[in-house]
Amino acid sequence: MSSFKIATKAVVAGINTDSQHGAVVGPIHLSSTYALKGFNEKRKFDYSRTGNPTRASFGQAIADLEGGAVGVVTSTGMSAVHLTCQVLSVGDTVVIPHDCYGGSYRLFIHLAKRGQFNVVVVDQNDEQALAQALEKKPKLVLIETPSNPLLRLVDIEKVAKASHDAGALVAVDNTFLSPVLQQPLALGADIVFHSTTKYINGHSDVVGGVLVTKEQKLGEELAWWANCIGITGSAFDSFLALRGLKTLPVRMKQHQINAKAVADFLVKHPGIDQVYFPGLVDHPGHEIAKKQQKDFGAMMSFEVKGGVEAVKVLFDNLSLFTLAQSLGGVECLISHPSTMTHAGMDIEAQLAAGITQSLVRISIGIEDVDDIIADLDHGLTISQTTK
Repeated sequence: MSSFKIATKAVVAGINTDSQHGAVVGPIHLSSTYALKGFNEKRKFDYSRTGNPTRASFGQAIADLEGGAVGVVTSTGMSAVHLTCQVLSVGDTVVIPHDCYGGSYRLFIHLAKRGQFNVVVVDQNDEQALAQALEKKPKLVLIETPSNPLLRLVDIEKVAKASHDAGALVAVDNTFLSPVLQQPLALGADIVFHSTTKYINGHSDVVGGVLVTKEQKLGEELAWWANCIGITGSAFDSFLALRGLKTLPVRMKQHQINAKAVADFLVKHPGIDQVYFPGLVDHPGHEIAKKQQKDFGAMMSFEVKGGVEAVKVLFDNLSLFTLAQSLGGVECLISHPSTMTHAGMDIEAQLAAGITQSLVRISIGIEDVDDIIADLDHGLTISQTTK
């Protein structure tokens, strides 16, 4: 399977692996427990929190796509983030981005307040600030690129090397791009994780996460912790996410085609102050994206003229876009980061990260792009004419 290209790997994952009945699509193993062969004679699986055939198939599939050794499937994306914390001990330091996902920021900040470790929040594109943070000899450096919601880019290879020189492990949140568009382990990361709720599943009907390690030993250690603290994913959710994975490459192609057209539309719209999308040549991370990504993804954000009142009018006048949390589904979603995805950050932290009340984030679906643009045009036009 290692010789196959990524689109082929995504399709054949878990196919024709049923040795008992020859089912082409692997069955869902819903059993909570498994019979031992005899006294003290365990089989490969003995209890579903520890190991489950369906979950194992999905975990291996993601590990193969990311080029890693071990894939640990978790109950949510935040469970995967929390699992990375298990490499930390009291007194250790973790470096996180100042503009990371609000849930990740909240988790690290509050665990640090409880004394579980020390946390340093830094703009990782500020070379001097990052160097000062690495002087503290952190145990873990978290990278999120592109960032949520402002789509800032971090040079994974560069930051990973500097972090390793300081003795740190490097974990990368790859949720916005999926392994189809970016493979952080090949760029020097030790850990990559996803909210599989998003692009990997792709249909907004599963909540889940996955963590992949480059090295076997670290993967086994984190798999042990996932079982220990009880955050492993369910068999049914693993089955659905594995099914969604098979169309990931073709979905991503359409997502990107639509996103590029929408970005071109938004930059010309008089109701928009600024568009944040790495595919635009004037985006400050455009060249980094070209270097480390296969393409630019389908997430973007923009500032609406007229502030939060104009944003409210926009939301009230959309029919195709749904105002909701999450991203990466086949449908178009729109959100207000300050009050939704990043509400876990206080206002000062939001402003430091560049998150304003006029900022809107959109996840571009795979609908007809003319309908997507027409819906945005309708809502934005009204938002600029309503007083």
